[in-house]
Order: sequence, then C-alpha cells, then structure tokens
Amino acid sequence: MLKIKDLTLHYGGSQILHGIDMQADVGKVTCLMGTNGVGKTSLLKAISGTHARSGGSVELNGEDLGQLAAHELARRGVGYVPQGRMIFPLLTVRENLETGYGCLPNGERMVPDEIYELFPVLAEMKSRRGGDLSGGQQQQLAIGRALVTKPKLLLLDEPTEGIQPNIIQQIGRVISYLRDQGKMAIILVEQYFDFAYELADSFYVLRRGEVTKSGTRAQLTRDELVEAVSV
Repeated sequence: MLKIKDLTLHYGGSQILHGIDMQADVGKVTCLMGTNGVGKTSLLKAISGTHARSGGSVELNGEDLGQLAAHELARRGVGYVPQGRMIFPLLTVRENLETGYGCLPNGERMVPDEIYELFPVLAEMKSRRGGDLSGGQQQQLAIGRALVTKPKLLLLDEPTEGIQPNIIQQIGRVISYLRDQGKMAIILVEQYFDFAYELADSFYVLRRGEVTKSGTRAQLTRDELVEAVSV
C-alpha cells in the first residue's frame, strides 16, 4: 500500500502541489484525473523521486521513503513509466529491458517470459533498436522495462497518449491482468476518460495542484467524475 500525507512540491518559486493526501492499495488501480497542467505528472515525479517534494510524507508498505533518489526508490519497488516513454532509441529492445537489472540482485537479473507473453511484439523485435519501434510498441517496451524491476508500486503516466486503438486495448488488458495478480498497487494518470473509468477502482481528481474530489467507483458516479474533471 502507498500512503501519501500532506505532500507539497515546488518548481522554483512556484508551488505546484498543495497538501496532497492519497493512498493506493495493492491489487487496485488508482486513477489520477484532471485537465492538463493540474499537477498529475508532478505528483508521479514526486512519488518516483524524479523531482524532490517540498514537504509531506510517502510510505510504501509501512516504510517511510523519506527523500530517497529515484534509483533508490526503484530498488524499493517503485516502477515508473513516464509520459513520453523515455526508452533508449539506440539500444535494442532486449537491451532496453535489461536496463531494469540495476534495481535487482544479481541472481534475479532476467527478463521474465511473462513480459513477452503480455507484449508479444517485444519478443518478435528483441534485436530491433528502440528508436525503430512505433509509438505503441515503444509504450509496450516502457511498461515491460518497468515490470522487469518487479515493482510493488507501478506508476503509469498517460500510457494511451498518441497510441492506436488496438494497442490501447492491449495495454488495458495488461493493466487489468497486473491488478488481478494482486502483487502491486497501480497509479494511472490518464486523459482518456473511458479508458480510465473502466479500469480504475478509485479516483482522485486534481485541480490547481489540489485534490478536489476522491472516492471509489462505488462512491462516485460517472457523471460526478465527468463534472469534476471538466471544471
């Protein structure tokens, strides 16, 4: 379980996030929603350690993560798939996946067959350079790379952005599968409302760096969420 209490974040002199409280449970998909520029990506960066938060606490499975650097958080089980995918274009698919080894003990440094089963195209293109893949294939590679690290918490930032519909459906099935395995908590940032609504177990709506509405699927109707996101 991830627990966040009173998290704040600044970029220079500007405060981006204001006292964020949230939690994400293992075996659940927690969705962050809101229009562009409300702080969703900034919150993922704060959780993943790629941008130092200004205040507040982050706990993962009861452990206070303090202000650890991103690579240390990755070793503790925080897997991050950033917006824009950030794969290495000159490395092959296999080499991109192997970059996740840095988070693992020597005896666990392998690409599980399950990743190739979830994303068959990665098996077909193991020797192709990452930069030669389509956007949808690169997104699958970015998710696969995060899964190599065996995350306890998986952060997904706009996984459907700029991707063809059939790949969006596949990514949705993979997220559902990972949730149902019950081994990780998943936080999803997503602008595609229908995709997010179908997958999520709970929702947090951000506006101007603050949580304005939150609740489970049972507590929030579709119309309430649409209204909250549209404000």
